[in-house]
Formats: sequence, C-alpha cells, structure tokens
Amino acid sequence: MRFLIIGALYAVGGVVLCSAAAAEDERLPAGFSTGPVIAEYGPAAAIEADFAIPEGAFFKHSFDVAKQAEPGDLNRSLVSAARFLNMHGRAGVPAENMKLAMVIHGGATKDVTNAAFYSEAVGGENANLSLIAALREKGVRIIVCGQSAAFHGVSNADLAPGVEMALSAMTAHALLQQEGYTVNPF
Repeated sequence: MRFLIIGALYAVGGVVLCSAAAAEDERLPAGFSTGPVIAEYGPAAAIEADFAIPEGAFFKHSFDVAKQAEPGDLNRSLVSAARFLNMHGRAGVPAENMKLAMVIHGGATKDVTNAAFYSEAVGGENANLSLIAALREKGVRIIVCGQSAAFHGVSNADLAPGVEMALSAMTAHALLQQEGYTVNPF
C-alpha cells in the first residue's frame, strides 16, 4: 500500500527558501504549500512514497541548531521543524503523535531571543519570533545551550517567550535521547 507523504524543500535554483514566511514566497514551486499543522511556515510537497509511514507512528525528534540566520531572515532549522510537522500531518500522522525539540547553540542562540535583545545585539527585528510562537503553540520545545547563551551575553530574561535554558546543548541532547528522542541527522 502506498501512502502520500510530504517532501521537504530547501532550495530552488540554488536559492534557499525560508527567508520569509514560505506561504508568501512567490518563488515557491507549484505543489508546495504550508499547513495543515502550522499554516504560515514549513512548505512541503505531496509525495507518492514507497517508504510508508506505519499507521500509529509516533515521532519524538530533536533538531540540533547552531547556525544563525542572516539578520532579518528566518532560521532555516526552525522552519524545518514546521516543515516536519506539516509534511507528517499531511501524511496522516496526528499532531499528538509528534513531539519535537529544538536544541539551540552557537550563533543561533541570538535567533531565539526577544525583540529588545535581538534589536540591540543583531539589529532590526527578529523575524523568528512569530515562528517560535507558532512552534511553541504546537508543543515544540525550544531549548538553548546555557554555555552558548553565556558566551553571547544572553540571559533567561533575554529569551523569546517559551524558550527554555539548559545547562548546555550536550546536556539537552543527552536528556532528550534518554527520553526517546531521535536526532535529526542534518
């Protein structure tokens, strides 16, 4: 039996998409759309897949996020989390069967800070704030490496609403794996 699943889009003609809400990106090829889990972010296409998702599949999946987005752009890894939810939701996986966690460290730490800190540290508006809110609304945990935060001068009060501070990214990954989370390999 074949199942319809959703594939991920990362680049078109060498241009990386995700610098703005994908639903508004006129460069998005035909067949790619956002939703059904997160309406504004995470474009994906329907795929007739031979590698089926078993009925009742449950995902506990974490993402390692170190690369900072260009000022004013969305963080590509945060968009990937929305894409993961959307493509699997469209493929029939219930939202309650998907638990995601984002472990943020390195330069990406600034991408999950509040508007005031981001404006002073990076300049301009933090484009990630509405995406972070949408992910948090769907239960995605966003966990910051405390060591990276300390290095970049980020305190708990500087984080976007709902973002958690951990002792370190290594600690967060170790504990998430003990809870049964798999780590996204890219």
